[in-house]
Amino acid sequence: MLGDLTHPQLRALSHAGMKHTRVRYFSHASTILICCCISIAFAASAAAAQLGSPNWIELSPTNSPPARSYLAMTYDPASGKVIMFGGDNGTTYLNDTWSFDGTTWTQMATQSAPPARAAAQMTYDSVAQKVVLFGGFNGSYLSDTWLWDGSTLQWTQATPQHHPAAVTGPMLFPDPNGKADVFGGYDGHFYQLTMWQWAGSDWTQLFPSTVPFARASAAVATNRFTRQVVMFGGLADVNPNNTWTYDGTTWTLQSPAAQPLLVYGASAAFDPGLQGVVLFGGGSGGVDQNTTWLWDQVDATWIHLSTPQSPPAREGAGMADDVALGRVVLFAGQDNNGYFNDTWELILGPTPTPTVTPTPTPAVTATPTATATPSGTPTPTPTPTGTPSPKPRVTPTPRPRPTPRPRP
Repeated sequence: MLGDLTHPQLRALSHAGMKHTRVRYFSHASTILICCCISIAFAASAAAAQLGSPNWIELSPTNSPPARSYLAMTYDPASGKVIMFGGDNGTTYLNDTWSFDGTTWTQMATQSAPPARAAAQMTYDSVAQKVVLFGGFNGSYLSDTWLWDGSTLQWTQATPQHHPAAVTGPMLFPDPNGKADVFGGYDGHFYQLTMWQWAGSDWTQLFPSTVPFARASAAVATNRFTRQVVMFGGLADVNPNNTWTYDGTTWTLQSPAAQPLLVYGASAAFDPGLQGVVLFGGGSGGVDQNTTWLWDQVDATWIHLSTPQSPPAREGAGMADDVALGRVVLFAGQDNNGYFNDTWELILGPTPTPTVTPTPTPAVTATPTATATPSGTPTPTPTPTGTPSPKPRVTPTPRPRPTPRPRP
């Protein structure tokens, strides 16, 4: 198993604020059937060993961006790197652009850049072959659109005739057709449920027959193998504690057997090794989380991944599917104590084989022979604590968050 399923725990989202949270055994009928089953078992074991067990590993880049949260981050195929922009460090809004090549972060020298902001989002449009950034908050709600060109490593402000409402915390994701879609957000008064698509030079509003309840700051990602979009949680006036999927035509409300706690500001990305959308962290009722979940598209449910170690609990982190590495990369975020600038990768290592430590056979003596303890009993391995101690990080002077508190 990749992880253990847990029953969903329903919890009301209190005064949190939008803080930028079966194996069937076939009985044998003959020796031939037994042999066949053994062969199949060996094949399944080999496949499982190739898949391995997921685990978070903290990286040590030679250079890292300053600590922040509610940044925008995505993978840019044109440059073959992860691109990160902006965020909030507790003191000011940021508008710096960085790239990650799997080893280190590099700040990009751009001729122009989007104005500083937090809680914007961006995604790669494979039709336009540009990264599309939209929305956010910097004291004002933003509706400008910016394009990142991975071939020139420059930003260009788009001038569309139509655009979504100015919002913070919109959800941007690749549509199954390859274009960039945006859903929802918060405009300072209402949570939105409109959906738009970038057409290369202008935004076109989409009208699916069914749409999710209005929300902002939900976790969303697209499975680039099956082209299914998955969205969970967020902040809303109407219950956002649900999972929706999108096939390029309409949204479907799912009824998973298990799911994460209701979280806002969680991070999500497609993991090619696990072949599914992974969700990490987020705030839940004012308490930040550090659990990792995998959306099982076949059984339409969430699977809790019990990783040996995990990034510290946080919300507002950036997460991207680093196609060049074939891994999910997570960067930054915040908790109640401050801001992070650590970089993590979700890797698949070989499934460990327990070390067999036989019990010593008692020495032969004149006394009656002792009954030996059966040998070959694996020595239990202590379970790791799961979360390493956080590195020192920036603890800012408290100030109003860039994203407003939800209305009662």
